[in-house]
Amino acid sequence: MPILLSSQHPHRSPVSLAWLHQAAEALLIITGRDEAELSLLLVNDAQMRELNRHYRGKDKSTNVLSFPQIGGDDPTGGYLLGDIVISLDTAVREAAEKGITAHSHCRTLLIHGLVHLLGLDHERSEEEYRLMLAQEDFLAQELKNTERRNGMINLAINVDHVATLRQARGGKEPDPVTAAGICELAGAGGIVVHLREDRRHIQDRDVRLLRELVKTKLNLEMGANEEIIKIALALKPDMITLVPEKRQELTTEGGLDVAGQKGKLKKVVAKFEKAGIPVSLFIDPAPVQVAAAREVGATFVEIHTGRYADATSDEIADREFELIAAAAESAYETDLRVNAGHGLNYLNTPRIAELGMIEELSIGHAVMTRAIFVGLDQAVREMLALL
Repeated sequence: MPILLSSQHPHRSPVSLAWLHQAAEALLIITGRDEAELSLLLVNDAQMRELNRHYRGKDKSTNVLSFPQIGGDDPTGGYLLGDIVISLDTAVREAAEKGITAHSHCRTLLIHGLVHLLGLDHERSEEEYRLMLAQEDFLAQELKNTERRNGMINLAINVDHVATLRQARGGKEPDPVTAAGICELAGAGGIVVHLREDRRHIQDRDVRLLRELVKTKLNLEMGANEEIIKIALALKPDMITLVPEKRQELTTEGGLDVAGQKGKLKKVVAKFEKAGIPVSLFIDPAPVQVAAAREVGATFVEIHTGRYADATSDEIADREFELIAAAAESAYETDLRVNAGHGLNYLNTPRIAELGMIEELSIGHAVMTRAIFVGLDQAVREMLALL
């Protein structure tokens, strides 16, 4: 199913092109046109106005135009559906007016354009208008149920729990540094450690050795504590993730309240950015936190998936998933890169991995638990297979 996706928009697309390509492929499968060829073009308002004037005699921009292929089958026997053109300028503006993400609105415009290519036209009659609405609602729901990510998301393994087991006896084994090496050999794309103020698991020695030995990417989780900031600046990990930290908690309980401490965090982020270390902020999937993360200058956000992972019913899980999806879309649209993690396991991870805006998942406890029974190498490979 060739999807010919191109952008003539002069600026960075506020919508993930990989996600849009994925959505178009899924829609062709849903409509039984999986052998068809579809062209999808993204433009700005000026370009859309010119197309609308030239082909429809309307001297104004619009959100989406469809151009059905005339002539039927192509020489190879595949069916050419035609072209869908979306104005990103208008899509973003309309999304803001509706209070939804640009990704969500582009999904609607893509479906609307495709239904036109399939032969329906809401301008011909009231009956066809109702049929078109019903078809669009059906496709939107089916797309929601069947969207799948084409490229494999990156998997970063948190080895804190190996250090927790070591510290329980106060000895040298098991060694989280050795565990990190096994994870990388098994295919993990990054290693995550949390150097806590109380050093309850990961020690200074661990992060020094990991900095020297990790071949993929070392992500240092930390609180915005002056002592740890100095260590991180000297260590220069590949990435910093700022998290909330309380001495009495067993594990990180929620996202960082970026909105409530923007002044402090902006200074901390600036220190790391000056040192050439990108910063991620671990946040709850809330619009106010996404906006605040952008304001303080973070490069990434890591969306907290804990409430989704801990959901006690399908209804709660669905609601929390929608919050995560909306936060991921909003973050991407504000030029933030997006990771996610916390509480993910072998059952609930694939659904999060379907979100095309998320680059990386950080998973630790589930992999280490599985490793007790099948070995660490196999546990990592099994998680990678799910992605």
